[in-house]
Amino acid sequence: MTTTPPTQLLVVDDHSLFRRGLTALLSQDERLQVSGEAGDVGEALRCVARQRPDVILLDNHLPGVLGVDAIPALREAAPGTRILMLTVSENEADLVAALKAGADGYLLKTVESDQLCEAIMKVLAGESVVSPEMTTKLVAALRAQPPDRPAQEEVPVAARSAAEAELALLSAREREILDLIARGDSNKHIARKLDIAETTVKIHVQHILRKLHITSRVQAAVFAARHAPLPT
Repeated sequence: MTTTPPTQLLVVDDHSLFRRGLTALLSQDERLQVSGEAGDVGEALRCVARQRPDVILLDNHLPGVLGVDAIPALREAAPGTRILMLTVSENEADLVAALKAGADGYLLKTVESDQLCEAIMKVLAGESVVSPEMTTKLVAALRAQPPDRPAQEEVPVAARSAAEAELALLSAREREILDLIARGDSNKHIARKLDIAETTVKIHVQHILRKLHITSRVQAAVFAARHAPLPT
Protein backbone atom coordinates (compact mmCIF):
# COMPACT_ATOMS: atom_id res chain seq x y z
CA MET A 1 0.00 0.00 0.00
CA THR A 2 1.48 3.33 -1.09
CA THR A 3 1.06 6.47 0.99
CA THR A 4 1.16 10.04 -0.24
CA PRO A 5 4.27 11.84 1.02
CA PRO A 6 3.56 14.88 3.20
CA THR A 7 3.44 18.34 1.65
CA GLN A 8 6.79 20.06 2.18
CA LEU A 9 6.56 23.55 3.68
CA LEU A 10 8.97 26.45 4.05
CA VAL A 11 8.09 28.93 6.81
CA VAL A 12 9.48 32.43 6.22
CA ASP A 13 9.08 34.75 9.21
CA ASP A 14 11.55 36.92 11.09
CA HIS A 15 10.27 35.83 14.52
CA SER A 16 11.90 32.54 15.48
CA LEU A 17 9.39 31.91 18.28
CA PHE A 18 6.50 32.22 15.83
CA ARG A 19 8.26 29.86 13.38
CA ARG A 20 8.74 27.25 16.09
CA GLY A 21 5.14 27.53 17.26
CA LEU A 22 3.80 27.32 13.73
CA THR A 23 6.00 24.33 12.97
CA ALA A 24 4.69 22.56 16.07
CA LEU A 25 1.07 23.25 15.07
CA LEU A 26 1.50 22.13 11.48
CA SER A 27 3.34 18.95 12.54
CA GLN A 28 0.07 17.75 14.09
CA ASP A 29 -1.35 17.33 10.58
CA GLU A 30 0.16 14.21 8.99
CA ARG A 31 -0.37 15.70 5.51
CA LEU A 32 2.14 18.46 6.22
CA GLN A 33 5.84 18.67 7.06
CA VAL A 34 7.89 21.82 7.68
CA SER A 35 11.15 21.06 5.92
CA GLY A 36 12.70 24.50 6.23
CA GLU A 37 12.62 27.83 8.03
CA ALA A 38 13.94 31.26 7.08
CA GLY A 39 14.09 34.61 8.84
CA ASP A 40 14.58 36.80 5.79
CA VAL A 41 14.28 36.75 2.00
CA GLY A 42 17.92 35.87 1.33
CA GLU A 43 17.72 32.82 3.59
CA ALA A 44 14.39 31.90 2.03
CA LEU A 45 15.88 31.92 -1.47
CA ARG A 46 18.73 29.66 -0.33
CA CYS A 47 16.25 27.25 1.29
CA VAL A 48 14.09 27.19 -1.85
CA ALA A 49 17.12 26.35 -4.00
CA ARG A 50 18.07 23.48 -1.69
CA GLN A 51 14.72 22.01 -0.77
CA ARG A 52 12.16 22.93 -3.45
CA PRO A 53 9.22 23.09 -1.00
CA ASP A 54 5.66 22.54 -2.19
CA VAL A 55 4.31 25.59 -0.36
CA ILE A 56 5.97 28.68 1.11
CA LEU A 57 4.28 30.36 4.09
CA LEU A 58 5.52 33.93 3.69
CA ASP A 59 5.28 36.81 6.15
CA ASN A 60 5.18 40.33 4.70
CA HIS A 61 7.10 42.28 7.35
CA LEU A 62 10.59 40.89 6.86
CA PRO A 63 13.92 42.66 7.43
CA GLY A 64 15.44 44.25 4.33
CA VAL A 65 12.89 43.20 1.72
CA LEU A 66 9.14 42.90 2.24
CA GLY A 67 7.60 39.52 1.58
CA VAL A 68 5.39 40.99 -1.16
CA ASP A 69 8.45 42.34 -2.98
CA ALA A 70 10.19 38.96 -2.73
CA ILE A 71 7.43 36.99 -4.46
CA PRO A 72 8.79 37.41 -8.04
CA ALA A 73 12.25 36.19 -6.98
CA LEU A 74 10.77 33.23 -5.12
CA ARG A 75 8.61 32.43 -8.16
CA GLU A 76 11.66 32.50 -10.41
CA ALA A 77 13.69 30.33 -8.05
CA ALA A 78 10.94 27.71 -7.73
CA PRO A 79 8.26 28.11 -10.45
CA GLY A 80 6.17 25.19 -9.24
CA THR A 81 6.09 26.22 -5.59
CA ARG A 82 2.90 27.74 -4.17
CA ILE A 83 3.17 30.91 -2.09
CA LEU A 84 0.75 31.61 0.74
CA MET A 85 1.07 34.93 2.57
CA LEU A 86 0.65 34.56 6.33
CA THR A 87 0.82 37.99 7.91
CA VAL A 88 -0.66 40.44 10.40
CA SER A 89 -1.13 43.10 7.72
CA GLU A 90 -4.79 43.91 7.09
CA ASN A 91 -3.84 46.60 4.59
CA GLU A 92 -5.75 46.10 1.33
CA ALA A 93 -2.81 47.55 -0.60
CA ASP A 94 -0.59 44.73 0.70
CA LEU A 95 -3.27 42.19 -0.20
CA VAL A 96 -3.68 43.46 -3.76
CA ALA A 97 0.08 43.79 -4.23
CA ALA A 98 0.63 40.21 -3.04
CA LEU A 99 -1.98 38.74 -5.38
CA LYS A 100 -0.72 40.80 -8.33
CA ALA A 101 2.84 39.64 -7.62
CA GLY A 102 1.73 36.02 -7.83
CA ALA A 103 0.80 34.93 -4.31
CA ASP A 104 -1.64 32.04 -4.26
CA GLY A 105 -3.34 33.22 -1.10
CA TYR A 106 -3.37 35.75 1.72
CA LEU A 107 -4.18 34.75 5.30
CA LEU A 108 -4.03 36.67 8.55
CA LYS A 109 -2.09 35.20 11.45
CA THR A 110 -5.31 35.09 13.45
CA VAL A 111 -6.40 32.09 11.35
CA GLU A 112 -7.19 28.89 13.27
CA SER A 113 -4.66 26.10 12.85
CA ASP A 114 -7.12 23.68 11.23
CA GLN A 115 -8.23 26.37 8.78
CA LEU A 116 -4.60 27.08 7.93
CA CYS A 117 -3.96 23.41 7.20
CA GLU A 118 -6.97 23.24 4.91
CA ALA A 119 -5.92 26.47 3.20
CA ILE A 120 -2.48 25.00 2.50
CA MET A 121 -4.06 21.96 0.88
CA LYS A 122 -6.35 24.17 -1.23
CA VAL A 123 -3.43 26.27 -2.41
CA LEU A 124 -1.52 23.09 -3.25
CA ALA A 125 -4.51 21.97 -5.34
CA GLY A 126 -4.40 25.21 -7.32
CA GLU A 127 -7.08 27.20 -5.52
CA SER A 128 -6.76 30.76 -4.24
CA VAL A 129 -7.47 31.45 -0.58
CA VAL A 130 -7.99 34.77 1.19
CA SER A 131 -9.01 35.39 4.80
CA PRO A 132 -12.73 36.25 4.96
CA GLU A 133 -11.88 39.57 6.61
CA MET A 134 -9.65 40.42 3.65
CA THR A 135 -12.06 39.23 0.96
CA THR A 136 -14.29 42.21 1.68
CA LYS A 137 -11.32 44.56 1.37
CA LEU A 138 -10.23 42.87 -1.86
CA VAL A 139 -13.67 43.39 -3.36
CA ALA A 140 -13.71 47.02 -2.21
CA ALA A 141 -10.29 47.62 -3.78
CA LEU A 142 -11.41 46.07 -7.07
CA ARG A 143 -14.63 48.08 -7.12
CA ALA A 144 -12.77 51.36 -6.59
CA GLN A 145 -12.35 52.97 -10.00
CA PRO A 146 -9.32 55.18 -10.70
CA PRO A 147 -10.56 58.77 -11.09
CA ASP A 148 -8.91 59.18 -14.47
CA ARG A 149 -10.12 55.93 -16.01
CA PRO A 150 -13.72 55.35 -17.15
CA ALA A 151 -15.42 52.28 -15.71
CA GLN A 152 -16.19 50.86 -19.16
CA GLU A 153 -12.48 50.55 -19.87
CA GLU A 154 -11.95 48.27 -16.89
CA VAL A 155 -13.44 45.22 -18.63
CA PRO A 156 -13.38 44.65 -22.41
CA VAL A 157 -16.78 44.59 -24.10
CA ALA A 158 -16.49 40.93 -25.08
CA ALA A 159 -15.57 39.96 -21.51
CA ARG A 160 -18.48 41.98 -20.12
CA SER A 161 -20.87 40.25 -22.53
CA ALA A 162 -19.59 36.81 -21.52
CA ALA A 163 -19.85 37.72 -17.84
CA GLU A 164 -23.39 39.00 -18.27
CA ALA A 165 -24.35 35.77 -20.01
CA GLU A 166 -22.91 33.73 -17.14
CA LEU A 167 -24.64 35.89 -14.53
CA ALA A 168 -27.93 35.35 -16.36
CA LEU A 169 -27.56 31.63 -15.66
CA LEU A 170 -27.72 32.25 -11.91
CA SER A 171 -31.02 32.01 -10.10
CA ALA A 172 -32.20 34.90 -7.92
CA ARG A 173 -31.06 32.99 -4.83
CA GLU A 174 -27.65 32.29 -6.35
CA ARG A 175 -27.21 35.99 -7.21
CA GLU A 176 -28.11 36.82 -3.63
CA ILE A 177 -25.52 34.37 -2.31
CA LEU A 178 -22.90 35.65 -4.77
CA ASP A 179 -23.43 39.18 -3.40
CA LEU A 180 -22.94 37.89 0.16
CA ILE A 181 -19.77 36.03 -0.85
CA ALA A 182 -18.49 39.32 -2.28
CA ARG A 183 -19.16 40.93 1.10
CA GLY A 184 -16.91 38.30 2.71
CA ASP A 185 -19.65 36.29 4.45
CA SER A 186 -19.00 32.66 5.33
CA ASN A 187 -21.46 29.89 4.50
CA LYS A 188 -22.61 29.91 8.12
CA HIS A 189 -23.29 33.65 8.07
CA ILE A 190 -25.07 33.39 4.72
CA ALA A 191 -27.26 30.60 6.07
CA ARG A 192 -28.23 32.74 9.06
CA LYS A 193 -28.98 35.81 6.95
CA LEU A 194 -31.11 33.89 4.46
CA ASP A 195 -32.63 31.55 7.07
CA ILE A 196 -31.62 28.41 5.17
CA ALA A 197 -29.50 25.40 6.04
CA GLU A 198 -25.73 25.70 5.71
CA THR A 199 -25.70 22.57 3.54
CA THR A 200 -28.11 24.33 1.18
CA VAL A 201 -25.72 27.28 0.96
CA LYS A 202 -22.86 24.92 0.09
CA ILE A 203 -24.91 23.43 -2.75
CA HIS A 204 -25.75 26.90 -4.07
CA VAL A 205 -22.07 27.89 -3.92
CA GLN A 206 -21.11 24.79 -5.91
CA HIS A 207 -23.70 25.70 -8.54
CA ILE A 208 -22.41 29.29 -8.68
CA LEU A 209 -18.82 28.16 -9.20
CA ARG A 210 -19.86 25.72 -11.91
CA LYS A 211 -22.02 28.23 -13.78
CA LEU A 212 -19.35 30.94 -13.64
CA HIS A 213 -16.58 28.48 -14.62
CA ILE A 214 -14.48 29.28 -11.57
CA THR A 215 -13.09 27.16 -8.75
CA SER A 216 -13.00 29.16 -5.52
CA ARG A 217 -14.89 31.65 -3.37
CA VAL A 218 -12.11 34.19 -3.89
CA GLN A 219 -12.59 33.99 -7.65
CA ALA A 220 -16.35 34.36 -7.11
CA ALA A 221 -15.79 37.51 -5.04
CA VAL A 222 -13.47 38.94 -7.70
CA PHE A 223 -16.01 38.08 -10.41
CA ALA A 224 -18.74 39.85 -8.46
CA ALA A 225 -16.53 42.89 -7.93
CA ARG A 226 -15.88 43.22 -11.64
CA HIS A 227 -19.20 42.25 -13.11
CA ALA A 228 -21.98 42.31 -10.52
CA PRO A 229 -22.25 45.59 -8.58
CA LEU A 230 -23.60 45.15 -5.08
CA PRO A 231 -27.15 46.41 -4.53
CA THR A 232 -27.33 49.70 -2.66
